[in-house]
Amino acid sequence: MSSPSTAMRVAAVDLGATSGRIMVATVSPTSLHLEEVHRFPNGGVRAHDGLFWDVLGIHREILVGLSRIVATGRLDAIGIDSWAVDYGLLDRDGRLLGNPYTYRDSRTDGLAEQLLADPGSGFDAAELYATTGLQQLPFNTLWQVAAARGTAALEQAETLLMLPDLLGYWLTGAQGAERTNASTTQLYDATTGSWAADLVEKVGLRPGVLPPLRDPGSVVGHLLPGIAEAIGLPEGAQVPVVAVGSHDTASAVVGVPAADEDFAYVSSGTWSLVGLELDEPVLTEEARLADFTNEGGVDGTIRFLKNVMGLWVLSESMKRWAERGVPGTDLVSLLAAVEDAEPLRTVVDINDARLLPPGDMPARIQDLAREAGEPVPETPVEIARTILDSLALAYRVQLRTAARIAGRGFSVVHVVGGGSHNQLLCQLTADACGVPVLAGPGEAAALGNVLVQARALGVDLPDLAAMRALVRRTHELGRYEPAPGLDWDAAEARLAR
Repeated sequence: MSSPSTAMRVAAVDLGATSGRIMVATVSPTSLHLEEVHRFPNGGVRAHDGLFWDVLGIHREILVGLSRIVATGRLDAIGIDSWAVDYGLLDRDGRLLGNPYTYRDSRTDGLAEQLLADPGSGFDAAELYATTGLQQLPFNTLWQVAAARGTAALEQAETLLMLPDLLGYWLTGAQGAERTNASTTQLYDATTGSWAADLVEKVGLRPGVLPPLRDPGSVVGHLLPGIAEAIGLPEGAQVPVVAVGSHDTASAVVGVPAADEDFAYVSSGTWSLVGLELDEPVLTEEARLADFTNEGGVDGTIRFLKNVMGLWVLSESMKRWAERGVPGTDLVSLLAAVEDAEPLRTVVDINDARLLPPGDMPARIQDLAREAGEPVPETPVEIARTILDSLALAYRVQLRTAARIAGRGFSVVHVVGGGSHNQLLCQLTADACGVPVLAGPGEAAALGNVLVQARALGVDLPDLAAMRALVRRTHELGRYEPAPGLDWDAAEARLAR
């Protein structure tokens, strides 16, 4: 354990649905330096029977990144964060029973609606929300498990591990379930902070398949000797893996550089997570009907938020244009042209379920516009402008709804994650929400990851306020003031038609 003033050198494994990064950070009470040492592409792999994660490939890339850190200095600890809801199943010998499905796989399509409409299923929407407080998403772990009922893998499974916990198990040999990620499963009781035994039984999981829960900041275990040797550590080295906010949004909210003001946040990346930080879950019928989620945060906080489709829609559109050889559709050229496009010409429901799977995103945006009676965007510039305007409008609607339901206003919106670099989106968000936007840091999830590790190792960062103050002191933020001129009320009314 360090003294309060000692700087620690820690590794953040920060995994996204389209890419993964291994970062190294040096953290003390007065300094915070983060550097990327390894980046690799990620994404679903299509097989004959579904869309899967190449989880062994991810493990391999983690070892590559960790070996690069070890080659340049000491390694005091490791933390892993990733997306939520996806899991791996282990047999009685602790071996993986097949590749984990991705949440974009179609096997859960319509399943939640079907089971919730069936009185004999045992699932009731109001009771489910009162227990879990979760937004009803088709890919929540509960419905993924329901889709797997009767399969050989689920029948043989002795343990279910969320992906960050699975990767941590491969590093340490220790099994468990970090609480912030567990809270996204719809198998977790938001009031008691434990697994929801009734739901576990209803979905067909045997007792004990869900492992013991652990809090962010606890030590998962130490690197296994074979792993330590593989990344170049000396014999006998004892490097802990620390449970951080293993849902990347939980780590990103730690990295929000908020001061004392009431703040809202948008963790903007492949998904946009849009919401407020609260002390207690909001489990009212109003919250359920608005489809807001209550997910666990670091230090017992609640992330009261809405999942919004995010920049996935733009990146998937750009992928399709690149395949077709459409000129001027690289990100820099496209965003430069989009700034001059007519604002709020076309808005669509950016959270429409048809935008979830991979595919021809530009055609889907055009279909949504056509169905809504909006002008149909024809060019890549018009389509990209539609996406960004619609995202900003969604942020406005969801943040105002969250504030109303929670009974708490906000005076600033912090945009963190990759979307904080998108200057037009940040300005549109300020305009739409009518309050200043503070943009950055882009690496909020990795920063939250390393800050929790550093505190666990003894660095004097006693609470979220101290961690956020350190981020403010060490990172430059962009500031966007709301500008008049655009009729966001009218755009919202068009969207609600």
